[in-house]
Amino acid sequence: MKLTKHFAFSLLLVLFATLMVQAQSQEYYQLRTYTFETDEQIKATDNYLENAFIPALKRLKIKNIGVFKFRNDEGESVNKTMVLIPFASISQFLSLEENLEKDNLHNKSGTEFLDAPYDQAPYARIESVLMKAFVDMPKMQPSKVKGPRKNRIYELRSYESATQDYYKRKVDMFNAGGEVKLFDRLGFNAVFYAEVISGPKMPNLMYMTTFEDQEKRDGLWKQFFDSPEWEKLKAIDKYKKTVSKADKYFLYPTEYSDY
Repeated sequence: MKLTKHFAFSLLLVLFATLMVQAQSQEYYQLRTYTFETDEQIKATDNYLENAFIPALKRLKIKNIGVFKFRNDEGESVNKTMVLIPFASISQFLSLEENLEKDNLHNKSGTEFLDAPYDQAPYARIESVLMKAFVDMPKMQPSKVKGPRKNRIYELRSYESATQDYYKRKVDMFNAGGEVKLFDRLGFNAVFYAEVISGPKMPNLMYMTTFEDQEKRDGLWKQFFDSPEWEKLKAIDKYKKTVSKADKYFLYPTEYSDY
């Protein structure tokens, strides 16, 4: 009996340790959206991001930072810039601003942006979404697509659900259901899949797939919808009606984006 209890206790410890490792291995992502009203604001923010902010993040061992512009066919959305930042842990995210304040090189390089007068702000507003990576893709995979950056299609999708229960089912559809594996099989070059922890749209998940150009993107989505895996997956009752609202944004990486 003692041996059985000892074995059971040891097994629980191993299980707990495994779960802790898995939790730690899942990255966190912050998606910052800068909105602008003038060309001067766009220029000032680009300068800050390229020459002060991103170099400072890399000094903190944060890499694979994506900076994206909205494609011209997005209408008024061209006045926005998105910055995707991966964090190894939630504590790394929470300590970011404090660490930036201590970085003298960052403060000096970003003086014009950081110390802008109240009536000459370098942006209209900053919005932030915090996410945690899916179990089936716990680490970011920077896109490897080639070709001119302005031709590339980086498709960011946001799926909202009517309730928390439907949301959990949609997340399960990506992971246990095999949707992530299907995207991977078809070569969608996904950068991340993640659950939104905090943001203006809840409950919500987001993911980004990347393509060399519009033609490649359209062709792969056709293959996705025509695939036997998708036909089978969408017919499963528990996965029906799991998305109440879907938004998609077509982006391209800036020249100073890491991918």
